[in-house]
Amino acid sequence: MIPFAHALASRGDLPIPAWLFAWGAAIVLVVSFFALSAAWRQPKFEETRWRAITPRLSRILFSWPVASVCGAIGALLLGFVVYVGFAGTDAPDRNFALTFVFVTVWLGFPVLSVLIGDFFRVFSPWRFLGRVVGGGVALLFRGPVPHLEYPERLGRWPAAAGLVAFVWLEIIYGSIGTSVSLSPEVVAQATVIYSIYTFSMMALFGVEKWNERGEFLAVYFNMFSQLSIFEVRDRSFGRRAPFSGAANWAKVPGSLGLVISAIAVTTFDGAQEGALRPAIEWLQETLGDLGFGVTEAVRGGDTIFLLIVIAFVAAIYLTGVKGMLGIPGAPSFAKLRESFAHTLVPIALAYLVAHYFSLFVFQEQAQFTFLLSDPLGDGSNLFGTAGTGIDYSVIGTSFVWYVQLIALLAGHVLGLVLAHDRAVFIWKDYRMATRSQYWMLAVMISFTCLGLYLLSVANQ
Repeated sequence: MIPFAHALASRGDLPIPAWLFAWGAAIVLVVSFFALSAAWRQPKFEETRWRAITPRLSRILFSWPVASVCGAIGALLLGFVVYVGFAGTDAPDRNFALTFVFVTVWLGFPVLSVLIGDFFRVFSPWRFLGRVVGGGVALLFRGPVPHLEYPERLGRWPAAAGLVAFVWLEIIYGSIGTSVSLSPEVVAQATVIYSIYTFSMMALFGVEKWNERGEFLAVYFNMFSQLSIFEVRDRSFGRRAPFSGAANWAKVPGSLGLVISAIAVTTFDGAQEGALRPAIEWLQETLGDLGFGVTEAVRGGDTIFLLIVIAFVAAIYLTGVKGMLGIPGAPSFAKLRESFAHTLVPIALAYLVAHYFSLFVFQEQAQFTFLLSDPLGDGSNLFGTAGTGIDYSVIGTSFVWYVQLIALLAGHVLGLVLAHDRAVFIWKDYRMATRSQYWMLAVMISFTCLGLYLLSVANQ
């Protein structure tokens, strides 16, 4: 993350000890568990009850002019990011492109997706440009151009790989010790390369198919939109029961890999300068002793530990799934692994909010004041706000801490609710369902304690 804001994101003393809140959080989860066991004996999320909202509004929202304007806005912003990255200042904190990509989009869109649904689909520059080019080609050849059949076994795995690669670029390639080497020009270059790759995949498999499976930003934001009450079906805007969209989300291969990667990359970002720092430095020194250069040793050590954290997060979840196999009537391990993957989506959101809340608040002040007014960092003042600074007193340390704690607790309680709902669907006997969820309770407590530990270390 952008270094000065990242430091401020973890400043100050904790208002209450993390270990005390950990006990409190565990008690809340246990109480929630037994309350669910007593009162929630029929599945409520398996059948999504969707109804259209104001069909006239849908006709306007999904009309060709509106869709074209939204897509064009996305395409213009993509082009602007590339232009500013190449033409603007090399200072990461003064260039519009870095904050827009890694804060406004990366951190802001998941929350917006929960609040208003999968809106990125409408603004996606790659989808818009792919459809425009595809439509032109279809007119030229007087018919749709055939595409290769997408291998369904790949599912969302390309998106999971893209997610890890994106975060690797930001926090591993872009950081060498305490210095920052991820220049705006590198971001622009990566954007161009990724765009070429995306358009190539769209040409092979089709625009819509690749957006649903491989374009990692579209797939990532869509994952969070499953928690929203809003959903678009057949070009109609409608609403559904809260969180019910997540129930069937993980049926596509690679979905578990995506949500585990989402949790793991945030975990690693929080741990690399705190809990894992001594171990990472030891590995980097070892790689240096083996003959690797400084840059290769630093990036190599960070990369290895990123993979270890991904494996660790996966192990926590899979241990809980493995434990459920011992409950009479349990389906296969593969079926259980898929069936409960969606319960991790609220945890991924909780980790994101808890770790980056203060950074987002501070950097969005910069985004919409001096960075917007002077996007190239060349001294311009387009809107008269180039001289505006960041007000670090807008939120206090205690407020940030409580937001982090509430986010973590709410995310894990929701994960427990989704897991219980799935359990009573699989095990028709609610007593067997309750027994199976002792394992998921352990998973949720483990993730809660991990998150709190990372926050406590970061705030020291």
